[in-house]
Amino acid sequence: MRPAPTILHLDMDAFYASAEQAAKPSLRGKAVVVGGLGPRGVVATASYEARRLGVHSAMPTAQARRLAPNAAYLVPRFSLYRTVSDQVMELLGRLSPLVEPLSLDEAFVDLEAGGTADDSASARATGEGLRAAIRAVTGLSGSVGLAGSKMLAKIASEEAKPDGLLVIEPGTERELLAPMSVRILPGVGPATGDHLRRAGMTTVHDLAEAGEAELVRLVGKAHGHGLFRMALGLDDRPVVAERDAKSVSVEDTFDVDLHDRVRVRAEVERLAVRCVERLRAADRSGRTVVLKVRRYDFSTLTRSETLRGPTDDPTVVREAAGRLLESVDTTGGVRLLGVGVTGLADYTQEDLFAQAADARELAQRALEHPAPTAEGGEEEAVPEVGADSAEQLAARRWPAGHDVHHEEHGHGWVQGSGIGRVTVRFEEPWSAPGRVLTFRIDDPLLRPADPLPLVRESPDYSSWPASLPKSRSSGAGSSEGGESSP
Repeated sequence: MRPAPTILHLDMDAFYASAEQAAKPSLRGKAVVVGGLGPRGVVATASYEARRLGVHSAMPTAQARRLAPNAAYLVPRFSLYRTVSDQVMELLGRLSPLVEPLSLDEAFVDLEAGGTADDSASARATGEGLRAAIRAVTGLSGSVGLAGSKMLAKIASEEAKPDGLLVIEPGTERELLAPMSVRILPGVGPATGDHLRRAGMTTVHDLAEAGEAELVRLVGKAHGHGLFRMALGLDDRPVVAERDAKSVSVEDTFDVDLHDRVRVRAEVERLAVRCVERLRAADRSGRTVVLKVRRYDFSTLTRSETLRGPTDDPTVVREAAGRLLESVDTTGGVRLLGVGVTGLADYTQEDLFAQAADARELAQRALEHPAPTAEGGEEEAVPEVGADSAEQLAARRWPAGHDVHHEEHGHGWVQGSGIGRVTVRFEEPWSAPGRVLTFRIDDPLLRPADPLPLVRESPDYSSWPASLPKSRSSGAGSSEGGESSP
């Protein structure tokens, strides 16, 4: 534990949904749900307006539609989210060389290592400056937690939501944690939480009072020891700048179970190519190919094959995945398929027994079989083109929420498509809510487009954070989430 709250945790507020609201003036202040829109789709993020109606992440989209039938349901636009994430991470990198990203919208920062804070006042000033910079550059809000440890900084940012800042002063940790649910602690999921509840422990105070020996008896030595330390507010984990990925994978959940073995094989090959595309984008190669198959009865099988050396060759990965499929019984139907590569390396060793794939093949197959990304790491199924109806093709070509450009009407986004038509609202992030027009799905003047920036003219932050004061009064105000120490 540090004597000053110099570990910062940033968590962007309802990131995907907030980005969509910022990009679409007509959706601001309204319920927005981002995720998979098929019968088996899952909510990735819901705006705060949708959350008030009971919608939350990981909820089936069908259930969300029942709770919020008038919400806007959009397919994720990861190209936009990654662009905004890069802007946010660049700002964090100006605060310290030790930035530990956890996801596109969340990261730890060691302010002490960057010399941007050494006490509560300077930490608060830096946190407020960061929030202001993020809003100016991206148009979005983020919540900030500051504490002497990673665990407490993350808890603080959660308590500060939405759009707030909270500082946990050293020495106040146990007082803050005591009334909180045991689920607030890292590693306490539903199963562990239920086990502790049956033992009469529902708050962090209960864990601290029970003592280490009792927790070890209940959940095991390693977990019990860690739980007791966290209940006391103790956490010595450092902020780690480099977190190497251990694997690269893609998955598809299918709206209808696949029964045709030929179709299953084609889907596995398509997934293998997309997996290699991600592998190459990360400038990595891998040695072990993994196949994941979830069957009609929700049973999940995994198979793996280790190659002679690391590869990023789509032909090698595709053929390995095909061999793995031969050992899996798909009788009865398949609801999910996944292909991954583990044992990552920064170099590639040629497989002398495989044909080297033409580099153009990867790009060509990706163009022929585009796949819109869906919720929580999984992606919407994209069947073979020949097997699709015109409506399915339209839904994939014109995903709800995605950007389009019309030669006469300019930039807009898809509100929906069906019965051979696509409905578009024409507006830009900096415009007033726009008008809605409907076109044929094959209108030659309409085409998919790249997302526009959320802020028309981003301010110059080249000298930031040098202009931040190193300390200031701790009585500064904050937004909704509050900012005063407990």
